[in-house]
Amino acid sequence: MKTLFICVTVVVAMMLCGCTAVEKKNNGGTAGASVPADSAAVVVPRYAKGFSVKCLENGVRLVDVADPQKSGKKAKTYHFALVPRGIKADVPEGYTGVAVPIRSAICMTSLQLSNFTALGAHDFVSGLTGTKNLYNADILKRVRDGRIVKIGTEGNFDAEVVMAANPDVIFISPFKRGGYDAVKETGVTLVPHLGYKELDPLGQAEWIKFIAMFIGREAEANTVFDGIARRYAEVKAIAAGAKHRPTVFSGEMHGGNWYAVGGRSYLAQIFRDAGADYILRDDDNTGGIPIEFEKMYALAAEADYWRILNSFPGDFSYEALRSSEPRNADFKAFRERRVIYCNMRRTPYYEITPVQPDVVLKDLVAVFHPELMPKDYKPTFYRLLR
Repeated sequence: MKTLFICVTVVVAMMLCGCTAVEKKNNGGTAGASVPADSAAVVVPRYAKGFSVKCLENGVRLVDVADPQKSGKKAKTYHFALVPRGIKADVPEGYTGVAVPIRSAICMTSLQLSNFTALGAHDFVSGLTGTKNLYNADILKRVRDGRIVKIGTEGNFDAEVVMAANPDVIFISPFKRGGYDAVKETGVTLVPHLGYKELDPLGQAEWIKFIAMFIGREAEANTVFDGIARRYAEVKAIAAGAKHRPTVFSGEMHGGNWYAVGGRSYLAQIFRDAGADYILRDDDNTGGIPIEFEKMYALAAEADYWRILNSFPGDFSYEALRSSEPRNADFKAFRERRVIYCNMRRTPYYEITPVQPDVVLKDLVAVFHPELMPKDYKPTFYRLLR
């Protein structure tokens, strides 16, 4: 009898932690439900390098978060113990306990918000830094009616507004500019969300699983991500069949320098997967790097394509590109009208692309290799500037 009791206890704990599967009982998602229907889903990061998950027998998930671009002792690691709400369990030393599912959270970035959007979980969002470049009608409506509050910008957060939002956690980006002193003083648990540091497009998208563990939507996140990964692989395979690989460069002149992304960046990876060669593909940098115009011109003068992402007021054009820097007209991609463009004032780029890398990939393949895509393909984010 004692043996039977021990076995039952272990099985129940495993089910609570998500180490086995149980039948989903409902299609809801009310914030703060005591036993989320999806809590039994196993969470295993396949592409994301920034978080890992360990399931304990007492039903607690141990989640470690670290910079995915670093490894070993160089990476600062944040430790969280996700304790099923209503379950009494000891939190291991060095871990911050969080009762899950959380009832509400504040998002600091559009990437974090995209995870909630992909999971249909706006009910859990009680605060944002702002609404610039946000297009989601549901989010904007919630801001207007007060269900979601604006807490201010980095370095100028309003602690009183944060407290009024009453979040269980605040998702932050600790390696950006910061300015979190005001929110630290509120005593609300700060949880690093490092999806923006992932170098693989699928690794970034997989952070929906991270958010899902906090809100009890694990099974749904697994399903959503599996679809993203499958579609991405299908498009990547199509691009791999291209007979040639065009060259591409990215960025514009700002403040006397050209800001381009390194050869190990997210963008460089998605260029490769789309069947193109990035001009800085041999560069070891993962983020943005300033380059003098003369050096960029030497590298990209004869490149086939030029990718630009900006927030231009009005209709962006080749004339506007020439006006901003007359030497831009000397690039082959300019002369041959091969600028790949996305205007963030008209497209919800950062708001949703983190969970739609497959769609971004399709757009790029449609430009680089139009013969491989349907003739009636309609781009979502990127298109050739006419």
